[in-house]
Order: sequence, then structure tokens, then C-alpha cells
Amino acid sequence: MASGDDQPAIAFEHVSFAFDEHVVLRDVSFTVPRGSMRILLGASGAGKSIVLKLILGLLKPDGGAILVNGERVDQLGETELMKVRSGIGMSFQETALFDSLTVAENVGYRLYEETSQPLDEVRARVAEVLGFVGLGDYIDQMPSELSGGQRQRVAIARAMAARPELLLFDDPTTGLDPITANSVNDEVVKLRDLEHVTSVVVTHQIRDAYYVAKHRAVVGAPAGRSATGGAGGKDGAVQIRETTAAEGDAARFLVLHEGRIFFEGSADELLASQDAYLREFLFMTLPPW
Repeated sequence: MASGDDQPAIAFEHVSFAFDEHVVLRDVSFTVPRGSMRILLGASGAGKSIVLKLILGLLKPDGGAILVNGERVDQLGETELMKVRSGIGMSFQETALFDSLTVAENVGYRLYEETSQPLDEVRARVAEVLGFVGLGDYIDQMPSELSGGQRQRVAIARAMAARPELLLFDDPTTGLDPITANSVNDEVVKLRDLEHVTSVVVTHQIRDAYYVAKHRAVVGAPAGRSATGGAGGKDGAVQIRETTAAEGDAARFLVLHEGRIFFEGSADELLASQDAYLREFLFMTLPPW
């Protein structure tokens, strides 16, 4: 087994899972190296969200092993699992913000409740991560005062507030208009490339998945599009630009089908596949967009 930095952030080893007679996963194996991103695709009911719950230890597999940062989460009790989860951030599909708490209280909730950090330090960290997602001016507002895209970015800020080593995204752009979805996609890209956070992105949105895989965030790029949608090129500014052929894709895809990893590869390999199921799955979502 690998050790130290060579050890993957996530490893599924021949994992099976079923609800009674309904088999969801069959002998599934894959790894997510530290600092990398995997985008998990599949039809509704394919088991994508189940994979996230297994990573978190919310569900136990019927067979196989699941390692998160070297820990066998499938064998841990709740106390040990809490320690593993302290290094994981989760961005839920419906944002799951507390409507009765301010943006600052939502983002800092984990730090307030689970650490002994002084309040001024928590407030500073909250301001830092809200600035990262472009919502620094909204720190004292209520969730009801925010748009859908702003609420999703608050959820991302909350997920990253405790400086997790691993981030899990469950359909982060579902229900958002294309412009707002792109702003959320940019935050996901920035976390991967600037914060070097390992991430797993579950999504039904092929266009958004392709965008995240084919773009990178850089600081002070000479050309590109700024993370807030303006023109790029200003020194010190974060720029979102397309990957080059030499760089390759910034993320790899996993497609779940009939309980197995049906495909693993790059965005271009996925789009170029002539497999009948993949062509049907991608139908009417292929570029040009």
C-alpha cells in the first residue's frame, strides 16, 4: 500500500453496495490522487450520490474497501469517522444553508461549533473564503437576500472554511442559469488549481463538467477571462483560461453505468467515444454549446 504523499486521497477497491435486492455498485475500483479532480457522471439512479455517501462513511459497503487519506472508512466507528470527516468539505445540491443564520454564521458554522478558535480568527477566515468566492460584501446578509448562484457560492465557501484536504460537490450547478452556473464552475476551478484541493464532482450537467475539465485558474495570466467574468490580463488577478493541448485536461471523468465504472478518461476521450451507451448518454449535450 502507498504511504505519505504517494497515497491516493480516495481509493475504492472492489466495492459493492446494494439496497436489499437492488444492486447499486458492483466491484467498483478507482482512485483519486491527491490534488486531482474526478468528475463523476451517470444517469439518475446510477449511484453517484451513493459514492459520495460511502466516501463520507454515511453508508457502509457490502464488500470491498474504501480508503480516505489512508483510513479504511468502511471499518471505522462514528468517533473515528468524525476525525476523517474533519478533513472533508461537502457542497450539497440544495446548498443546505441555515435560513435563520447570516452568511457569516453559515460559512463559519463548523469552525464555531467544532473548534476552539477565537471568534475574531473565525471571522477573519470567513471573510477570507467569502472574498475568494467573490462575496465579501455579503458577509452579514441573510441567505434569503441572495440569488441562487450566490447561495451556491456561500455553500462552497462553507465547505472550504475549515481548510479541508478533500472537497465533494453534489450537482453544484443544478437549477442555475448558464451565466450563474459558470460563476460557480469558476469557483470549483479556482479551488482545484489555486488551493490544490482534491475534489470529486458529481453532476448531471455535461456542459459544466466539460468546462471545469477544460479550464484552469492562474494568477496574473496574460490573457483569458477573469473569475468574475471580465476581461483578463491584469497582474495579480485570477484568470480562468482554457487548457492547452500540452497541459491536457485539468480533470478526469468517471461514468457509472449498471453498477460499474463504465468509462474513465479525459473529456476529449469521452466526447470522442463511439460506444453506443456513451453516445446515447451524451446525446444533445455535445458541443458546440
